[in-house]
Amino acid sequence: MPLAQLRSSFWRVGHDREIELGARSVLMAIVNVTPDSFSDGGRYQTVEAAVTHALEAISEGAQIVDVGGESTRPGADVVPPFEEQARVLPVIEALRGETDALISIDTYRAETARLAISAGAHIINDVFGLQKEPEIGKVAADSRAGLCLMHTGRDREKLPDVITDQIFFLERSLEIASSAGVPKDRIVLDPGFGFAKDTEENLELMARFGELHRFGLPLLAGTSRKRFVGAITGRQAADRDAGTAATSALLRLAGASIFRVHDVAINRDALAVADAMLAAGNSFKQGHLA
Repeated sequence: MPLAQLRSSFWRVGHDREIELGARSVLMAIVNVTPDSFSDGGRYQTVEAAVTHALEAISEGAQIVDVGGESTRPGADVVPPFEEQARVLPVIEALRGETDALISIDTYRAETARLAISAGAHIINDVFGLQKEPEIGKVAADSRAGLCLMHTGRDREKLPDVITDQIFFLERSLEIASSAGVPKDRIVLDPGFGFAKDTEENLELMARFGELHRFGLPLLAGTSRKRFVGAITGRQAADRDAGTAATSALLRLAGASIFRVHDVAINRDALAVADAMLAAGNSFKQGHLA
């Protein structure tokens, strides 16, 4: 099995923080402050419940918590900006006072991102890769926040080849970020597993994941409880964590750095094995070349 090379770099994020990527897997915990997310909608709607959940995830090994106020499941209702902000900002403000873990705001709205960074968030996670509201790029640049650009196939015609479409979309996102003045050391890319991609496309994307290293940027994998994991395992959304952990380990071996997950503990263990395998492979190569 070809293994990814371990290359360490630092992701510069907001409020003069940074996080090392590459040498060890980094876990990003999902905190959905929503009534209708596909696997945990309604469980963390109150500030207290969301903060408690986030702190539990951090105690289990999450280094980043990703707070979102609008469900991105297919067919979900669009939430007005004021309602999204009313959901997420109190959670971010509370977490800022409770933990040193990095906080990410999951939004495609520039104003929500701006307010979230002011409230204490360090990272903007845009599921439309700056292509819904390009002004979010200027928010990232002005605030010096970390920026995650995700690929999506929604609301547009996809190219027939999975990787060609990734390149087409993400190059456009990177152009917007560059024009806004976002340095590359503040950017992470997410290929957007599950976003207008069927099971075959998701599996091909996993199999060809290494081709995304052409961008020279850290990669985030967000497969957690996705429909394609259910299609493979036959499990309902809440029971897909073991399947998710398998995808996390495989994508780690292919070079993913950050893993956005619902269940931190099971993914932490799977990724510990993958990290150990990568380290052993790297040591063998260095010894063989000495």
